[in-house]
Amino acid sequence: MARSQSNQSTSARDIVEPSGEETEFVFFSGKGGVGKSTVSCATAAWLADNDYETLLVTTDPAPNLSDIFGQSIGHEVTAIDGIENLSAIEIDPDTAAEEYRQETIEPMRELLGDEEIRTVEEQLNSPCVEEIAAFDNFVDFMDSPEYDAVVFDTAPTGHTIRLMELPSDWNAELEKGGSTCIGPAASMEERKRDYERAIDTLQDDERTSFAFVGKPEDSSIDEIERSAGDLAELGIESQLLILNGYLPESVCEDPFFEAKRADERAVIERAREEFDADATATYPLQPGEIAGLDLLADVAGVLYDGDEATVDIGAATDVDDGGRGDGAVDFDATADADAVVEQLTPGEETQYLFFTGKGGVGKSTVASTAATKLAEAGHETLVVTTDPAAHLEDIFGEPVGHEPTSVGQDNLDAARIDQEEALAEYREQVLDHVTEMYEEREDTQIDVGAAIANVEEELESPCAEEMAALEKFVSYFDEDGYDVVVFDTAPTGHTLRLLELPSDWKGFMDLGSLTKGAAPAKGDQYDEVIETMKDPEQSTFAFVMYPEYTPMMEAHRAAADLRDQVGIETSLVVANYLLPEEYGDNAFFANRRAQQAQYLAEIRDRFDAPLMLAPLRRDEPIGIDELSAFGEEITGLADIADADAPEVTPS
Repeated sequence: MARSQSNQSTSARDIVEPSGEETEFVFFSGKGGVGKSTVSCATAAWLADNDYETLLVTTDPAPNLSDIFGQSIGHEVTAIDGIENLSAIEIDPDTAAEEYRQETIEPMRELLGDEEIRTVEEQLNSPCVEEIAAFDNFVDFMDSPEYDAVVFDTAPTGHTIRLMELPSDWNAELEKGGSTCIGPAASMEERKRDYERAIDTLQDDERTSFAFVGKPEDSSIDEIERSAGDLAELGIESQLLILNGYLPESVCEDPFFEAKRADERAVIERAREEFDADATATYPLQPGEIAGLDLLADVAGVLYDGDEATVDIGAATDVDDGGRGDGAVDFDATADADAVVEQLTPGEETQYLFFTGKGGVGKSTVASTAATKLAEAGHETLVVTTDPAAHLEDIFGEPVGHEPTSVGQDNLDAARIDQEEALAEYREQVLDHVTEMYEEREDTQIDVGAAIANVEEELESPCAEEMAALEKFVSYFDEDGYDVVVFDTAPTGHTLRLLELPSDWKGFMDLGSLTKGAAPAKGDQYDEVIETMKDPEQSTFAFVMYPEYTPMMEAHRAAADLRDQVGIETSLVVANYLLPEEYGDNAFFANRRAQQAQYLAEIRDRFDAPLMLAPLRRDEPIGIDELSAFGEEITGLADIADADAPEVTPS
C-alpha cells in the first residue's frame, strides 16, 4: 500500500455540493482521456451517497459511463445498480435527432397540409438537427426539479465550448422568425424560452459549477486556461480544477520516473499559482483502471472528503513472457513495420492519412511525428488539425495558422481550421455566388437586395459554422503540391460526425433549401471526397489509443461506426504510451505493464490492422528534432523509404 500526500481542501466539496432548494448543476470538461468521465461518475455517486437525488448525463458522442459502472445505460434514464438516488443517461445523437423531428412535426400535422409537412420534414433532415437535438436533451435536464443535482460529463473541451454557445446562438436565430434549418421559428417559441432559461442558469454561479479535469502536464494546463477564458467570455466562470493521474512518489525509484514525477509536481504547483489553489485538487495514478463502485468511492473520498490518497499496489501480476522468465512483455511488432510503411507511404496520387481516437491519447503528437518523418523522407507533406482544441503550435514550437505554412522543416507545412476564418470565407463564397446568380437572371420581378439579405440572415445560423468547417475540410483534398496530407482529427465521436457530413450535406443540398441551394454546387466534389476516403489505396485511417479498456473499446465502436455508416475500414492502429521495460522495476509498473500486455493482445484480436507501437517518453516531443527522434522509436516510421530512392520490389 503506497501512500500519497493529501491535497484536499474543503473548496471542492463546497463547489459541487448543492446549497439551495433548486436543482444545481455540475459540469465536468477537459481534454478527452484525462479521467473526466471517471471524476464525473465519482462525483455523481458521492452526491447520491450523501442523499442528494442525482442524475448523471453524458453529452459525449463517444460515452463510457456503461464501462465505468459495469452496466448498460444508453439513451434512457437508467437507475445505477448498487447506488440509491443515482440515475444516468448517455445521450445518443441519432436517437435524439429522431425524437426532435417527431416532437417538432407532430403538433403541425393537424394545422398544415401534406405539402407544408413535407417541406418541414425536408428542413429537419438538416445535419445540424443532430446538434440542436442533443442540446435540446441537455436543456431538458436543466429543468429537472425531481433532482437535487445534475452532473454533466461533457464532450471534450473544444466541443463543450460549442455546446455552451448554443443557447445564445439558437436563441438569436429563433428571434428572427421565419424558417430555420431546425424547423419553423414560429413553432419554437417555447424552446426559445427554454434557451433563455438555460443561458441564465449557465451564468448563475449559485446554481451552476464548472470544473476542468486535466493531466499534470503543461499542455493540459495551457488548454484549460484557453478554455476557461472562452467560457468567461460567455459569462460562465470555472470554479474547480482537478489534476488526475499524477505518479505516486513511492513508486518512482529510478531517474526516468523520478524526473517525470518532478515535472508533474512543477505543473501542479504552476496550476495552484495560476488558478485558485483552494479549488485545485489532485488524484494519483493507480496500478490498474478505475472502474467499479469501490474505486469511484476512493476518488470521491480524496476529492471531497479530505481522505488521504492511497495506491493499493498489491503483488506484481504475472506477465506472459513466453517462458523466458524476464517478465518483459512478449509483443514483437517488427512484423508490422513493413505493413505500417505501406499504409503511410504515398503512391502516384496524394495519400490522405487520418489519425483519430479518444482525446488525450497523443493523437496530435503521433500525427505530427508521422508527418515529420514523411517530410524527412522527401515527401511533400501537409499536416492539418480539425480539432477545436488543437495544439499543433505547442508541438512544433512554430506558429500554425488557418492557411498552410512551413513549420521549420523542408517539405513540411501545417495548418489548423480556424472556425471564425472558415465561416468568413464560407459567407463570402456563398454571397458572391448568390450575387452572380441573380445578376445573370433576366427576371426583374425578383428583389435582389431582399433575396441577398435573406441569405445573409441564414448565414448567421449556427449550422452555417458546421458547413463552413466542412467546406474547409473538403478544400484540403484539392491542395496542390502535396504528396501526403495528414489529418489530426477531433476526438472520436466528432470525427465520425465530420466524416458523415459530406454525405449528409450532399443529401440536404439536393433538397434545395435556401442557403444550401444558394451555395455553389458542390455535390460532385463531395462525391469525390467520399470516394477518396473510402479508397484504401488513397486514404489510411489510424486509430490512436493507449492500451486500456476505455480507449480501446471507444476506438473499436468508432471503427465499427466508420465501417457501417461511412464505408471506411480501419487501416492502422497506434498503441501509444507503452511503458519502457528498462525503467520502473517494481510491482506498480509491473501491474501496469501486465495490463498493457493484456490490452495489446486484445487490440490485436479486435482490429484487423497492423500495429504501430509508440513508447512513453521522458518528455513530450517538442520541435522538429524531438519529433524526428521520437519517430525513430515508433514502429515503422524509421523505415519510411527516401522519396528519391529507387523502388525495390520485395522478394
